[in-house]
Amino acid sequence: MTQPETHQSDSAQQTLTAPLPAPVVEPRGRWVPSLVWLIPLLAALIGIALAGQAILASGPTIVISFKTAEGLEPNITKVKYKDVDIGEVKNIKLSEDLSQVLVAVELTRNAASFAVTDTRFWVVRPRIAASGVSGLNTLLSGSYIGVDAGQTNQVCKEFTGLETPPAITGDQKGQQFTLHSDTLGSLDIGSPVYYRRVPVGRVVASQLDKDGSGVTLSIFIHAPYDQYVRTNTRFWHASGINLNLNANGFNLNTQSLVAVLIGGIAFQTPPGQTPNQAAPNNSHFQLAADEADAMRGTSAQPIRIVFNFAQSLRGLSVGAPVDFRGITLGQVESIGVDYNPKTQTLRMPVTAILYPDRLSQSFAQAFNPKGQEQKAQLLTNLSKRGLRAQLRTGNLLTGQLYVALDMFPKAAPVKFDPTRQPFELPTLPNTLDQLQLQVTELVRKLDKIPFDEIGLHLNSTLKRTNHLLQQLETQLAPQARDLLLSAQKTFDAANATLQQGSPLQADIHQALTALTRTLQSLNALADYIERHPEALIHGKPRDNQ
Repeated sequence: MTQPETHQSDSAQQTLTAPLPAPVVEPRGRWVPSLVWLIPLLAALIGIALAGQAILASGPTIVISFKTAEGLEPNITKVKYKDVDIGEVKNIKLSEDLSQVLVAVELTRNAASFAVTDTRFWVVRPRIAASGVSGLNTLLSGSYIGVDAGQTNQVCKEFTGLETPPAITGDQKGQQFTLHSDTLGSLDIGSPVYYRRVPVGRVVASQLDKDGSGVTLSIFIHAPYDQYVRTNTRFWHASGINLNLNANGFNLNTQSLVAVLIGGIAFQTPPGQTPNQAAPNNSHFQLAADEADAMRGTSAQPIRIVFNFAQSLRGLSVGAPVDFRGITLGQVESIGVDYNPKTQTLRMPVTAILYPDRLSQSFAQAFNPKGQEQKAQLLTNLSKRGLRAQLRTGNLLTGQLYVALDMFPKAAPVKFDPTRQPFELPTLPNTLDQLQLQVTELVRKLDKIPFDEIGLHLNSTLKRTNHLLQQLETQLAPQARDLLLSAQKTFDAANATLQQGSPLQADIHQALTALTRTLQSLNALADYIERHPEALIHGKPRDNQ
């Protein structure tokens, strides 16, 4: 094995040391390109075409500002409209004041029409709100930027993104309405709106009034249900469970489980009224506290009335009804205490808001804004005829009070001041208070009776009576007993005399028999004289002379 290897190495050394052949110079021929160069050339042409296509397909670049970049990533996060990609996030950076995040978005060429002033952008991510759960699909695919297309033609490059998805998008058909309420209650953006218990819309915005007196809400009613909103339609809170305890018993009213949990609004035209024309877009309505209050209606010009009570107001609360013979005319607005320095007395003023149109249209017309003198004259006449306010118990279980207006023709006359604003109506204590006053007066009179002296005199009289009874028992009782024994003997003797078969009874019987015979003889004589009156002169004729 070693000898062949040695021979091969020697041959290799001889080959390396051998002289090289002289080079042969050939003339240069014409260069022919190789087919290999076609591959990079084709790749360059394809790259140029793709770049040109990308340039031609790219649209405008816009900047959207958000408060946070949560869920956004450059070159990954998409911009979608109705789940169609219309752009992509290219860059994310902070603003100069570090208060916002600036997101650069490149839109596609076909989506250039979205770069207008009223287009809205927001980040779609999993959310739990009053309207429900949304964005669950982003748990797997990741967050993206949603778009609501604008309607104007004014081009814009900078936008302020929404922190929450808009409740209503531009492609939804329907109308918006404005509601005014004293309180927001349990309502929130996305709370449902019901018509005859059918969900037909939702709350889209809410804000506190500038003067702080109430809350203004914006609702959206989907088409075709927006046609049921009339100019005389009433809106009310349908939130939670409405449980009332009144003279009719327990009354439970709810709209749906969603309304119980997150609140809601209901609307309807009052029963018995003809629906008016459809309300125009952005019409204003009042939001009532409940259905009963909404169906009663409210006047455009309510009036304020003051009642001054001279009794405890325990059980009366703000919002308590004011009614006239069962018809609710309004509610209590405020309760206070007023000190009169002239008379040095305390009064309990109760201010109430009344809606005259709940009584009758003719009564409401008397309270028009221009008829101040007419209102004063009407209240003056009613006061003279006995119109009074009275506190009454509305619920025996809870002790709640309400203000009742009624006519008391026998009430004492009270001077009514027509110039006072607001008007003050006279009051009367209720029956229970009158009974309490009468009981108090009776107790006061009873306190004035000298029961101690009466007791002493009565005790002395009883002692004298006891002494007299003792004398009767010791002195008069034996004599009375002897007198009763004598009377008993007399009665026994009379009884023995009058018994049948006694001598007295026999003598009386004989006397009565003789008397009877005498009467019979007299009757016979009278008959004879009647037949022979001459016998009185000549006598009775003798027979057979």
